[in-house]
Amino acid sequence: MPHIPLIGRLTGREYTAIFFGSIFVALETILTTIITFLPTSVIQWFYNHSRTLFHAIVGPPAPPSPQKALAERIRRAPDFERLCEIFGYIHEEHVVLTKDGYLLGLHRLPFRRGEDTGRRGYSTGKPVVYLHHGLLMNSEVWICQTDPARSLAFMLVELGFDVWLGNNRGNKYSRKSIHHNPNSTKFWNYSIDDFAWHDIPDSIEYILDVTKEPSLSYVGFSQGTAQAFAALSIHPQLNDKVNVFIALAPAMSPPGLHASIVDGLIKASPTLLFLIFGRRAILSSAPAWQSLLYPPVFSAVISHSLRFLFGWKSKNISPLQKLAAYAHLYSFSSVKAVVHWFQIMRNAKFQMYDDDVQKVIRISGAAASARHRPSGVTSYAPARFPTRNIVTPIVLVYGDSDSLVDIDVMLRELPGHTTVRRLHGYEHVDIIWGEEVDKDVNPYVVEALRKYTVRPERVRSESKLNGVSATIFNGVSDSPDSISETASIYATEVRDERCLD
Repeated sequence: MPHIPLIGRLTGREYTAIFFGSIFVALETILTTIITFLPTSVIQWFYNHSRTLFHAIVGPPAPPSPQKALAERIRRAPDFERLCEIFGYIHEEHVVLTKDGYLLGLHRLPFRRGEDTGRRGYSTGKPVVYLHHGLLMNSEVWICQTDPARSLAFMLVELGFDVWLGNNRGNKYSRKSIHHNPNSTKFWNYSIDDFAWHDIPDSIEYILDVTKEPSLSYVGFSQGTAQAFAALSIHPQLNDKVNVFIALAPAMSPPGLHASIVDGLIKASPTLLFLIFGRRAILSSAPAWQSLLYPPVFSAVISHSLRFLFGWKSKNISPLQKLAAYAHLYSFSSVKAVVHWFQIMRNAKFQMYDDDVQKVIRISGAAASARHRPSGVTSYAPARFPTRNIVTPIVLVYGDSDSLVDIDVMLRELPGHTTVRRLHGYEHVDIIWGEEVDKDVNPYVVEALRKYTVRPERVRSESKLNGVSATIFNGVSDSPDSISETASIYATEVRDERCLD
């Protein structure tokens, strides 16, 4: 039989994936292009009809309420600045130039509500905390809670921390490079390796230079933890600049996806994602879908997608929180970064990106017997991140219902000084958006920060006063309204605004 190039190298299932993936990408490209040129009236028509269809299926809309009005304001907030304004916070914007030429947006919350001194861009004399988001996210995920008492960022600001929030290259606030245009494939040619070699250490160096602090505390969520695991393991000097690393929903070597068909296919050949999505940004049509769909419909699509891919039921996240936060969930990242994750899953190792295209050899017939079976020894193995070398204290906070966390595997790859906090019934995203994070998650973070931060006496202590959260400094009650009370205040201020039908 004559040899035909390419035919025979892939399985029938892989060819099927390529076929349907190509159709998906073509439709995605067509949709994005069409929406770009659609007038607002047409987009509004699609939005209105998806709303009508939704209420025809699930019933009439709930009556307006202050809580619903606040969720709607958060959902509509176009950026980090507007989210801060909703809750009365002043923020700063900073830009970091990485050593390989990417411009990263940094957000800073240096003052409590009503504390603005007018001195921007200076050291505040407060201990510094750096928060970093997960995959396909940006810094907005930390401040889009419907109750600011549940926002870890706002809570840390009120306790007296100088809070910084990072952004990965390519996302909403970091889509610029001095070398490459974001429309080129070269701009998107990055993986977790680049986050670890450049984005994290360069951001930390910039923050410490501005704040004049000897070290900072790092709090990461999901991929934000993987980036820190990687960065601390390959930059020994970085361990002196991070006094504690708190990993929320830590990600290092996820066991795989809940959807067995997708999991098996992608693990078999991670680079198929390049054939399906190309070599630039992944899921670039997500903002277009969001503009066309009625918000509860969009939330339902996200919820069902998370359940299909990861098995998450998201019962700890309220419908209003989903409505508010899912609008801020997606941000751009490279296809290569996602391929990197599937390489890690496939090999069950927290490794650097594998640039080598491995040829799959299928053995059949007599050669498949045990006597003639290959030894399994390969001529090449991608370098692993040496995470056992991390010196910085590590605190893991994970949910026991999180399908992406295998805590036993993770602990085998981390140093002995790692400590663990297990949260019963918590899934992945619950750890930042769950209804009880102010009681179940944030106190663990504060406890670790108080233990390891430089000069912890600069941080306020917290106690309960009249059944609400109150802050005490030097034993004297401070007068500003508690954060937990502000949700109803802000909601009341906007009760006359147009509520979501």
